[in-house]
Amino acid sequence: MDETAFPGRLPERDRPWVMRTYAGHSSAAATNALFRRNLAKGQTGLSVAFDLPTQTGYDPDHELASGEVGRVGVPVAHLGDMRALFDGLPLADTNTSMTINAPAMWLLALYGTVGLEQGADLTRCAGTTQNDIIKEYLSRGTYIFPPAASLRLTADVVAYTLREMPRWNPVNICSYHLQEAGATPVQEVGFALATAVAVLDAVRDSGQVPAERMGDVVQRISFFVNAGVRFVEEIAKMRAFGVLWDEITRDRYGVTDARQRRFRYGVQVNSLGLTEAQPENNIQRIVLEMLGVTMSRDARARAVQLPAWNEALGLPRPWDQQWSLRMQQVLAYESDLLEYPDLFAGSHVMTALVDEVVTGARVELDKVLELGGVVAAVETGYLKSALVASLAERRRRMESGADVVVGVNRYTETESSPLTAAGAGAVEQVDPAVEAAATDGVRRWRADRDAAVVDAALARLRADAATTTNLMPATLECVRAGVTTGEWAGALRQVFGEYRAPTGLAGATGGGGEPGLVAVRERVTATARELGSGRLRMLVGKPGLDGHSNGAEQIAVRARDAGFEVVYQGIRLTAGQIVAAAVEEDVDLVGLSVLSGSHLAAVPAVLDGLRAAGRPDLPVVVGGIIPAGDADTLRAAGVARVFTPKDFALTGIIDELVTVIRRANDLP
Repeated sequence: MDETAFPGRLPERDRPWVMRTYAGHSSAAATNALFRRNLAKGQTGLSVAFDLPTQTGYDPDHELASGEVGRVGVPVAHLGDMRALFDGLPLADTNTSMTINAPAMWLLALYGTVGLEQGADLTRCAGTTQNDIIKEYLSRGTYIFPPAASLRLTADVVAYTLREMPRWNPVNICSYHLQEAGATPVQEVGFALATAVAVLDAVRDSGQVPAERMGDVVQRISFFVNAGVRFVEEIAKMRAFGVLWDEITRDRYGVTDARQRRFRYGVQVNSLGLTEAQPENNIQRIVLEMLGVTMSRDARARAVQLPAWNEALGLPRPWDQQWSLRMQQVLAYESDLLEYPDLFAGSHVMTALVDEVVTGARVELDKVLELGGVVAAVETGYLKSALVASLAERRRRMESGADVVVGVNRYTETESSPLTAAGAGAVEQVDPAVEAAATDGVRRWRADRDAAVVDAALARLRADAATTTNLMPATLECVRAGVTTGEWAGALRQVFGEYRAPTGLAGATGGGGEPGLVAVRERVTATARELGSGRLRMLVGKPGLDGHSNGAEQIAVRARDAGFEVVYQGIRLTAGQIVAAAVEEDVDLVGLSVLSGSHLAAVPAVLDGLRAAGRPDLPVVVGGIIPAGDADTLRAAGVARVFTPKDFALTGIIDELVTVIRRANDLP
């Protein structure tokens, strides 16, 4: 067979997607070195992971930043950090994605200032600021300001980049985190498009962009999606996204150029679906998930970043990230995938599946718009409640065995894995000295600048925030004056206020009909009676800046179904706030959820607080991504139980919590 003459082959091989690795840790200098190594290995774009203090607008020396500095990303507290992050990396020639949301304007201003210092022409700089605040209220939790004020910042960034950085994607609408929070494919498409409509409406209504330039705005809006292991369904989802995006941008915003209406997206495949049990199975999961966003040429991702096999165990090492990069390279360069037109054109199976997703997503989108738009749907708790309910149903199916997860709820017999034989050495370790160095660094930075210039810049920022003026010029002035991340966000907090998003627990239920839950409910009732209280009371706490609340919310829902009275005040709490709530509410148990890796700092602070408050007897349990050695340390410090991702059966966890309470109170 003459392969070059095959009529179904493209005249020339497609250009591969941008290949990225989501990276950042410890310090700007360490991350810069990691970037250089990754680019040398063939990575074609940068994807910057920022630490939680940076994402939530705090400096490294803030109380809430304790234990979080440099852990899940790079700390960037000021212009000096951004200079170090991109030292020797020509920004005009490097496609850079920054996963930053509430302070996206601030980080873009830092980036642009460094670019100008390098002599770059900003009109040539290409990349993306995620800048999708809506999903932060629903899943990731790194929001700062109320939704309306946050959308104002988003619109200001869009208007600024349209004028000054026309190759930049100012917004990356994220359905990725919606899927992790429980969204079905239909909800993922519908809710993400509702967010896109809110952003485009905000830009249009701000008066900063002429109506005739809305097509230019639309063509710079990109999406960031999640690809699960059901890759046929994922292909249909992506094709449905394209159909609806074309329809919305044409009909709602009058964009007539089909090229401007093209659905543009990047992808990180599903990290939440990776398992701690038999982690070697994660390799094939990642490959299958990558196929869902690359096989269909008409709906192929423009950029792909893959998680590492060990992300359910801890922070991946450079070697682990290299392995994921090589997966992309093998598919793009060794296989023949890029040599053919769309493989699913004309498939009646795919067409029917796409139509099903499109129809369902339209219903979800219309429902949100009827509520008054996505901001109203956030503020009323509708979206969060829908996601909590969907995730509860997903967990119920896994616990019942209706959904099989290999190595977790079926085929659990296993040989010892050589990949994890090194124990804690199988994941990246963050030096505790990183936080002290960052704290010292930001204090030196503050001491070395002109305080009067800083005060004037912050005063202008606050004044402009009180009007409808675009805040990018004032933000750039703050950058040049040496303002820090925490000071910029703090000034806007003074004007906009802070926000506490709805938890979504009201009305959510999961596992209510499960036979095992009946027995646990009887134990809860009997224990409360023996203790002489009306109901057992449990505090679910999220200490520090970790905003991934899905697990905590599912525990809260199942505990409530089992008869507990649950006290859950949401995310981002200090140890003092958690202790005060536990004492005031007179709870029988404190459950802490920490997924950022800061458990060795956050949990002992709560234990110490309980002792100081006269409640050393109150049992504390912890759940999170916690290596075995760290779990031993926590138990030695006084933690009653440690749960990790392998503990997937929620009813069994709740039963264990009852046992903890009984033992703490000397009940048989």
